[in-house]
Parts: sequence; structure tokens; C-alpha cells
Amino acid sequence: MDFSVLRNLISRYCAGEEYWVDSRTVYIGHKEPPPAAEAYIPQRYPDNRIVSSKYTLWNFIPKNLFEQFRRIANFYFLLIFLVQLIIDTPTSPVTSGLPLFFVITVTAIKQGYEDWLRHKADCSINECPVDMVQQGMVVRTQSSKLRVGDVVMVREDETFPCDLILLSTSRGDGTCYVTTTSLDGESSHKTYYAVPDTMAFKTEQEVDSLHATIECEQPQPDLYKFVGRINIYKEREDSIARPLGAENLLLRGATLKNTDHIYAVAIYTGMDTKMALNYQSKSQKRSAVEKSMNAFLIVYLCILISKAVINTVLKYAWQWSADRDEPWYNHRTEIDRERHVVIRAFTDFLAFMVLFNYIIPVSMYVTVEMQKFLGSYFIAWDKDMYDEELGVGAQVNTSDLNEELGQVEYVFTDKTGTLTENNMEFIECCVDGHVYIPHAICNGQILSAASSIDMIDSSPGGYRREHEDLFFRALCLCHTVQVKEEETVESIKRGIHLGKPTSFYISSSPDEVALVEGMKRLGYTYLRLKDSHMEILNKDDEIERFELLHVLNFDSVRRRMSVIVKSSSGEYLLFCKGADTSIFPRVVSGKVEQVRARVEQNAVEGLRTLCVAYRRLSPAEYEEACHQLSDAKLALKDREQRLAQAYDLIERDFTLLGATAVEDRLQEKAADTIESLQKAGMKVWVLTGDKMETAAATCYASKLFRRSTQILELTKKRTEEQSLHDVLFDLSRTVLRQRSLSGLSVECQDYGLIIDGATLSAVLKPSPESSGSGNYREIFLEISRNCSAVLCCRMAPLQKAQIVKLIKASKEHPITLAIGDGANDVSMILEAHVGIGIMGKEGLQAARNSDYAIPKFKHLKKMLLVHGHFYYIRIAELVQYFFYKNVCFIFPQFLYQFFCGFSQQPLYDTAYLTLYNISFTSLPILLYSLIEKHVSIETLKRNPTLYRDVAKNALLRWPVFLYWTCLGLFNACIFFFGAYFLFDNTTFTSNGQMFGNWTFGTLVFTVLVFTVTLKLALDTHHWTWINHFVIWGSLLFYVIFSLLWGGIIWPFLNYQRMYYVFMQMLSSGPAWLGIILLITISLLPDVVKKVLCRTLWPTATERAQRVRADGVCEGSVSTRPDPSPVAGGGGSESDMLCPARTCEGERGGEGVRAARTYDSMMSHNPNYLLSQPLDHAPSDGEGCYGH
Repeated sequence: MDFSVLRNLISRYCAGEEYWVDSRTVYIGHKEPPPAAEAYIPQRYPDNRIVSSKYTLWNFIPKNLFEQFRRIANFYFLLIFLVQLIIDTPTSPVTSGLPLFFVITVTAIKQGYEDWLRHKADCSINECPVDMVQQGMVVRTQSSKLRVGDVVMVREDETFPCDLILLSTSRGDGTCYVTTTSLDGESSHKTYYAVPDTMAFKTEQEVDSLHATIECEQPQPDLYKFVGRINIYKEREDSIARPLGAENLLLRGATLKNTDHIYAVAIYTGMDTKMALNYQSKSQKRSAVEKSMNAFLIVYLCILISKAVINTVLKYAWQWSADRDEPWYNHRTEIDRERHVVIRAFTDFLAFMVLFNYIIPVSMYVTVEMQKFLGSYFIAWDKDMYDEELGVGAQVNTSDLNEELGQVEYVFTDKTGTLTENNMEFIECCVDGHVYIPHAICNGQILSAASSIDMIDSSPGGYRREHEDLFFRALCLCHTVQVKEEETVESIKRGIHLGKPTSFYISSSPDEVALVEGMKRLGYTYLRLKDSHMEILNKDDEIERFELLHVLNFDSVRRRMSVIVKSSSGEYLLFCKGADTSIFPRVVSGKVEQVRARVEQNAVEGLRTLCVAYRRLSPAEYEEACHQLSDAKLALKDREQRLAQAYDLIERDFTLLGATAVEDRLQEKAADTIESLQKAGMKVWVLTGDKMETAAATCYASKLFRRSTQILELTKKRTEEQSLHDVLFDLSRTVLRQRSLSGLSVECQDYGLIIDGATLSAVLKPSPESSGSGNYREIFLEISRNCSAVLCCRMAPLQKAQIVKLIKASKEHPITLAIGDGANDVSMILEAHVGIGIMGKEGLQAARNSDYAIPKFKHLKKMLLVHGHFYYIRIAELVQYFFYKNVCFIFPQFLYQFFCGFSQQPLYDTAYLTLYNISFTSLPILLYSLIEKHVSIETLKRNPTLYRDVAKNALLRWPVFLYWTCLGLFNACIFFFGAYFLFDNTTFTSNGQMFGNWTFGTLVFTVLVFTVTLKLALDTHHWTWINHFVIWGSLLFYVIFSLLWGGIIWPFLNYQRMYYVFMQMLSSGPAWLGIILLITISLLPDVVKKVLCRTLWPTATERAQRVRADGVCEGSVSTRPDPSPVAGGGGSESDMLCPARTCEGERGGEGVRAARTYDSMMSHNPNYLLSQPLDHAPSDGEGCYGH
């Protein structure tokens, strides 16, 4: 008996997860493997339906209600509503139930509509037609019916319906071209490969005859990683195993290009696809305002409980005597007499809780949600944040963090593509110390200065040597650049001879295109890759062919890539290019010192550098390399580690050829944006993977570092000379000594810190307990806290997130913002309080994973200084105002209990209790929170220091909250006692009639509604016709409603206690006088306080408002001195235009090349420029070459 099936099942489900979780077996075409192979165990996988919706028709109501009642305010009001239903309470259950029902219903409708849209999108995707190969024929079916193992046919310009392994293509070389724009935003064509053993299957019948299985890893979200192998079974032959990698995997959502059709097999379907795993919900971020709201809510809940307890105690103290406990007109029933006093006291406590529960503003949450949702459109509608070049504007991916934009204290930014344009221009190359400078190319576009294609060669005699030819060939061969499909060899040659500047290269890396374009200008042109042969055109117009044997792909850990090629003479060559730190340690010969000196000089000038090396392989060495690579690629477990080991063994014993220099220009207005952020009180950190010198030059050019900045180094080079402990304490003493002197007349020194990835790892690593070094993290934080700017270079993506997390967790708990444009920035974008993605050239992964997306870095200025400022001002007023108006509303009810024997008699009518927060006072504050502008947009942009007035949650601090609460208590006392003293004269009306308690409550409520509405009107700075309509319309609506509510006998009411009450009150002259007088007295203290504060202790914002009111030019207001003025002027670019700036203006953009004057940065001596003539010192990097 064969127990193999049973043994496999037991090992899968009982022996441990490692036997089955890490891999899956896919049977192509659902065919069983041969009997001699592994036992056939069919596995169940999800179908190909995509489900992005949250609810179904059956679970919407219970699931949505459960989610809404998890919010503490909703749950609290539900309990109050249930208490009103269960016990005899002084107010109707409608007073709590209707507002709660309104809030729950509005939220449910909003969430239900959003989910319905997701359902529609899911249906359109799941019902897409797909061509599937069955029994040698192509059958059309729906996408949702695909299963793992099905073979599908995809035609040109169609989207892949699931994750597929490529079997064969219509192209002879088994390749196909794919765009992954919908996945990562990269529009360039990427090449994917079929396994050589399956690429010959060209028809449906041949593909259907394929007998094979695929073993691969279980689904995981990384788009760029895949590990698997295919086992191909042939008759009378042993099975063949071939490795599968990311180059064989076609992802759902990608599109087939420049290929007629392909055949592929489904391996991941539905919610197992990498696209679905990537787009699942991110962790919820909460703003500082929301945390303050919850804290204030707890305070008011404590006040509510205190009120209920006080009234319950005082009620029983009042009723201690028998005549008060049971007066002659209100005898208790037998049931009441028999109830225990504790039960009666608890019931009364609950009744008081119900009576005072309106102090908790349940409608505040729905108002805040509406304000955030509607307010987010202002960012998307902002024309200033629309980029004509890209054709896109700002995007809001979450509206929950709008106000957080006004609270940012730390900005963490990427460099390449964020501060710079990611638009590479080949500047020069160095071969054995000799420099070659072609005419400037910018991704194929010849700049106006280039009139010919002659090569400038500064080497002695200009003769060509062997290393020069190898160097140029290396750069023509060591890349992943593709030639556009429509280009032919003849058209490329014709274009070269005619001097056509157009680019015919495409690649996912702008660096590679720039290098290949640069080589074209130097006489070596890459033509194409055909039949695994790379063709290049040399300077003599001869075509050279090299067989491409292996590609050792680039990764961020090795920081290099290599190719193994075979020349036409049969020689094996290994070409490698990469960062200097990854190439120099592997070099055994070549002019290392000369090349190193040129690399360092180019890095100081802000250029991106790469080193190029090669190695000749003997046939035996090549066979050994093939064996190592084959073993590593076939491994299912730890393939990446084994490949890394193989690469490490192969990439060694290099001969250094030379280096390249590519310029990435600074983005337009990047320097102005950073300068404005620093003036606004934000600390800007640059996190990059570039060399220290290159990144430092960019920091000078972008005004992150200034000429007066003293640079502090915390780098591997310095920690090799001293211990990390000593370096940290030296830097700590330096900054702390300066801080101690800052209070004296000594001018404050501006510090800038530079740290690299290796040192950061050592800092973050827990120090040994035995050493007395203490906690390095705290020392590092103390140093960085006293630096105006920090540069972190040689950073891995994970280290970027670690830096953000470290600052977030520091004792100040500052609000952080991370901005980047590439997939390597996603981790820090998700980690920061606010994540902003730039829709750049490195794809849209950063933009898709961010909270907000903007086209360019310069748009960050308006997003923070204008939109963030406005959002915070508006929502802070909204929150404080809601608590204020509810204190005004309920505290008179509390005072009233002292005059009604604590009988739980309501002061206001049920309709007023219900509609106060829903109708009478809700719309004015909602409109205020959407359109209020306390200062103009231009004022905020010209005066970044105004941002400091709202920083650190300034308007929601406890003193401000206490002021609003005290103001509400004062107003409530005025309302109640003012009306009470007016009611001392019982013959209040002209006809001698006495007013009752409902008239008293209506008078208090009228003064209340008018006061809180007029208070908001006094706080409004930006008046439009909409403000007037809503504010005065709300007051008019209250009056009309009161007239109708009390002037008509409503048939659906059992009793109408408000009948004619409002009209009778308005018929009294003293009532009119009392209303006007009480409103004036209530508003007067706040007006006086504002006048005194604005006169004696004005904030920067109030000074700006005064200047605007006086009609003075807004730009001339001086709000606060710039803490770090720039020598030589820090004004706008139009203020002073030197020849260098004119040169830069002609080129367009602020060039990083401006930093070439900072040669002294190698020693990081910031005082170098101070000793130079003024005409040699550009204004903080805003210029270019001096004339």
C-alpha cells in the first residue's frame, strides 16, 4: 500500500508550518505529474475575484453600527437613550435619540455610498473578459472565474488578469515588454523573459501539451521579489528544473506592450495577487487635534458625572425633612415608598445624567468629519498646486490629517527626485585619471550650447588606449536600458550621422539613460539586444556584438550591478559599475588614487558618481561562476542570500577603469521652500542614499546648510579614528557649550549635523550594559535637537523609517512629516505623522502610500504654510466653540435645579433640547470651519514665521481650553441670573399677566442662541455673502421656528406646553430690553480681552492683521526677526540677479552645479567662503558657474 499521499498530508498539516506555508505547487493546466514524480495533492486557492468593498447587503447594518458605536461619544449617547427608555427621566427619549439617529444615519449613508462605489469598481474588474486555453482552444471567460493553474492568453495593450508566470511570447527571443504604471507609476517599458524550455510553445495546442509544475513561494506583497522554479516533464527523459524570478512574473494590473500576444499560467489569483496585498488598508493615523478632542471629552464627562453626583446628593439633603420629601401636592405611590433608597438614588443619578448629557457634543464628531471631508477639496482645487508639465494637481488620500499640516515640527525629505529633478545630465567621465567632457546632454535633449559632437579630451596627446575602449564598452553593455521598439539599427546610425538629438533609449533608471546617452556623445552607441546579443556601434562606425550571458542585477545592499558577456573573439568579460564604496574595496589594480580624487572632487560639486571596473574570466572561472549562479537561482529557500553570496564570490579582483559624473539639478524653488520652512520653525532633515559629499553639496545649494553653518560630522570615517562614545560626547559638549552661551551677548552659532548609515546603525544599537557609555540614542537626539539642519547620507530605506520613528518617540513627541518620491521612501512616509508623496519619475508608489500627493517639492510651502495654517485655525475654533456653546447651554440647566428643589425639571422645551446642536447653532460653525481666513494667503506665504503662532497645538492647549470653558460658565451665569433678576417683577407683561417657567426657559434659550451665534460672528475675519446668509439666517430660522412651534396647535402632540409662550415673551418690552442687555453683557468681556491682548501683547498674526487693516503693504510687515539671516541677502530671486543667476535662469531651475564653488567642503570648513572675494561666492548655492 502506498502511504505517500497520507505521509505528505501529515507532514503538511501536522509537522509544522515550514513544510507548507512557505511554498505552493501549481500544476500547469491542472495536469497531474507523472507517477514517478511527487504525489499529486490538489490544493485549494482563492478564486480571481477582487474584493475591495467593506460591507455586503447582509452585514452592512450590523457591521456599520458596530463600528460607529465603538466611538465613545456614540456609545455614550446610546446608553443615555436606553436609560431614557427604561426609567422615568425628565426629558423625552427623542431629545437624545434624534441627534444620535441623525449622526449615525449621516455617517452610515456616507460610508455606504463609498462602499457602493467600491462594489461597482470590483464588479467592473471581476467581469472583464479573459482568454483561457482549454483543450488546445482559446475560450473566453470572466476574470473572476480564473483559477490557479489556468493557462491564459493575453494580447497587446491588455491588462494581466492575475499574477502570471510567462511561458512563451509571440517574439522569437521569448521576451515581452510590460508597463507597470498602475502598480508603481513607472511608465517605462520593462522586459520580461520566458523560460528557454517553454519559449518554443507558440500555439494553443503546443501550450496545452506542456506538462509541468511550478513550485514557488506563498503570496507576499513585495512587487520586486519572487522565488520559484519550474519542473518540466518530458517523455522518456528526466524532468528539467529551471529557476523562476521576478523577471518571469507578470503582475496583475500591468499592461502588455509592443508584443502581439503571450501565453502564461496563473499562480496567484484574487486577493492573493501582489497588487491586492499592496493596496490593503494602512494603519490609521490620528491627528493631535483628535487626541485633544478626546482629552477634552473626558474632562467634560467628568464634569457631567460631578454635576449628577452633586445634584443627587443635594436633592436628598433638600428632601431630608418630611414636608419637602413628600409635600401635600405630590404624594408618592406605594411602589415608590417600597423602593430602597439606594435604588432611588441611583435612578435619580441616571435622571440627572440624562438631564445634563447635552454637555457632551455628539454632533461635534459629525461636524468635524464633514469639515475634514469638504475641506480636503480645497487642496485638490488649488490652481497654484497644479503642475502644467505633469498635468496633475495635488491629491488628498486621507482627509483625517488636514489640521496636522499646520502642526509640523520636523520635515524629513528625500534628496533625489524630491529636492532634485531626477533629470540626469551626463557631465563627464574619468578614465585612469584622464577626463572626458562631452557636450551637455539632458536625457537626449542637447542644450543650446552644444553646436557639435566633438569630444573634449584633456588626456595628453588624446590617443586612445585599451582602458578607454573597455570603459566605453562597459558603459554601453552594463545596463538594463532598452531601445524603443520603432527604432532600427539603420535609423539609429542615420540619426547619429545627421546629428539628431532625440533619445531612443528607455529605462526605469534616469541615471542609466544619461550614461548611455553620454557614451553616444563620446562615440560609442548602444544599438539593441537581439537574440541574447548586445550590439554597439564604435567610433569607427563598426558594429560590435557581445553575447549577454548573465546579468547580476543592482540592489540597494550591494549598490552595484554587473554583466558577464562574451566577445566575438570568445573572451569572457565581467563589467561592473556601482558606488565607489562598493567598487574600491574589490579593486586589485588600476589607477585608484587618481580616480578616487576625481570622484571626491565631483561629489563635492554635487554630482552623482559611479565607478566602473572589469575582470577577464578564464573558461574555468566562467564555468564556476555559472555553477554558483545556477545553484543559487534554483534554490526555493533563502534564494536572495545565496544569490548575494554568489555575487560576492564573482564580483572580486577587479581592474579599475574609471568613473562617471552625472548631475541631478535642484528643483525649481526648492531652496526657497526649505528656507521658508526653516523660518516657520520647522527642522528639515535630508535622508538620502547618496555619498556624503554629493548630498552635502545639494544641502548647501538648497540653503539647508548656510555659509555660517558649522558642520558636525558623525560618520564612519570619524568613528574609525575615535570611538563612537568619544565622538558623541565631543559633539554633545560642543552644542551644549554653545547653548549655554546663547543667553549672553555672544552671537549664536548655527550647527548642521551629518551622519551616515553605518554610524546610525551603531547609534541605534543598544549599548552593552557593561560599558558606561549610557544611551547613545539620547545623546544623538540631544545633538540633533540643537542643530538647525541634519543630513543623513548612505541611508537604507529601513533606516529612513527608523530615524522618523526615533524622533517621533523622543520626549517632546514632535509632529513629523516625511516627503519622498520613490518606493524606497514608502517606509518613512508610512511611519511619519503626515506622509507626502511626490508624483515624480521614480513611480507613484510613494504617492499611493502617502496621505497627500503633490507634483513638486515647491508645493509643500503652500500646503503647510497656507492650507495647514488655515485648517488648524478652523478646526481648533470648531472644537473649542462646540464645547463652549454646550457649556452655555447646559450650565443654566444645572443652576435651575437649585431653584426647583432638584426635581429634575428641564429648563428648556424638548424641541429646543433636540434642535440646539442639530439646527440652531450647527451651520454657522461648519461654514466658519470651511472658509475662515484670519489673514490673507499672500500674508502667510510672505511671512512664514506666522506658522509659529499655531505650532505645538497652540490653540488647543489646556489654558486656552480653560479660557473657553470659563467664558462659557460666565455667559451661562449671565443668561440665568440676568433672566432671574428680571423675573423678580412677577407682573412682567403690560397686562399684568405672570410669566411661568417655560417663558423663563425660553428667555434664557433666546439669549443663549443669539450670544453664541454673535460670538462666532465676532471671531470671523473673512466675511462673504455666505457668512451673512448663514449667521443671520440661523438666527432668523430660530425666531421663525419658535413662532411656528408655539403659534400653531400641532395635532400630533398630546400636550403643547409652549403654546403662545414665545409670542407672549416678545410682546413684552422689558423682555426685548433684557435680551439685548444680556447679550451685550455676555459678549463684552471677550471683546475687552481681545482689545487688551491685541494692544499690549499682540501675536505676529495679530500684527499682520493690523497692518492689513491699516492699508499698509502686506509684504512690508516685519513679524519676527529671521533667526538665521543669510549673508549676501536672502530675498526672492528677483531682488538681486547676479550674472551667475542669469546663467542659471537661462538653463532653467536652480542647479546643483552651483555648489561647485564649495571645494572646501571636503574638509567641511564653513568659513572657507568668508575668506573669498564676494564675486566668487554664490548666494547660498542659487547660482551656477561664475563668469
